[in-house]
Amino acid sequence: MAYRSVFAPNLFTGKVVVVTGGGSGIGRCVAHELAALGAQVALIGRKVEKLQKVTDEITQDGGKASFYACDIRQEEIVKQTVAAIVAAHGPVYGLVNNAGGQFMTPLEAISAKGWEAVVNTNLTGGFLMARECYLQSMNKHGGAIVNIVADMWGSMPGMGHSGAARAGMVSFTETAAVEWAARGVRVNAVAPGYIASSGMDNYPVEMGPMIREMAKTIPAGRFGNEAETAAGIVFLLSPGASFISGTTLRIDGARPQARAGYPMRVPDAAVQARDAVKPFTGFHRAQTPKVFQS
Repeated sequence: MAYRSVFAPNLFTGKVVVVTGGGSGIGRCVAHELAALGAQVALIGRKVEKLQKVTDEITQDGGKASFYACDIRQEEIVKQTVAAIVAAHGPVYGLVNNAGGQFMTPLEAISAKGWEAVVNTNLTGGFLMARECYLQSMNKHGGAIVNIVADMWGSMPGMGHSGAARAGMVSFTETAAVEWAARGVRVNAVAPGYIASSGMDNYPVEMGPMIREMAKTIPAGRFGNEAETAAGIVFLLSPGASFISGTTLRIDGARPQARAGYPMRVPDAAVQARDAVKPFTGFHRAQTPKVFQS
């Protein structure tokens, strides 16, 4: 089997694309799709065993991938990692700033250390990766950056540190799009909503029932999947998005538009099977999160 992408074969042949957080979840999926479209993918993460596994998967599928252990919160390590990628593979065409993480805690219980850890991962680390890809390559050759944020419109109760960081990344995206446009660099963001990915298994087991019920709050009537998210990211990296910069693409089934007092009319299975809205299942190695396994 192979990745069933909606994009043209060889779309990224000869292009080097860096994917942070590429060892699992959405990062793993987008790395597979980019490699299937011809890209030389450079996976970045902190856990070597996960990176190695995804690199092996891509190689087995006939793609090109390498991996680099890197804590994106550490400035000097980021500089060295990007330099190593450029030295090994040549100019960086694309960056997917996907690495992130958070934990459930009310604001009054978040320590300064906990706040800084989440902000450094979800905001500062993405800034450092983007800056170094720009300074070491993109300002000479152009390129495209996609920053992964989150559905933080309205608020993120229980994860205020993550919401603040993600909102900051949206602002950074808009500013970088202006400042770097003169060098042929586009910068956009993707905001996944409730996506059924391995990231959901990082939450406490007792949250399982609540997570499974969240689909009822989505007008589309279901969770999104990794392939649907990856498709949006790949589009923003592609030449088809050549006049799109400084925007945030939401992939969320219209969930932020749901309003208290309006009767939720979730589509039934027959409606969800219609071509315009049925799930896109292009990722041949997709894995169902444990929280959804019976």
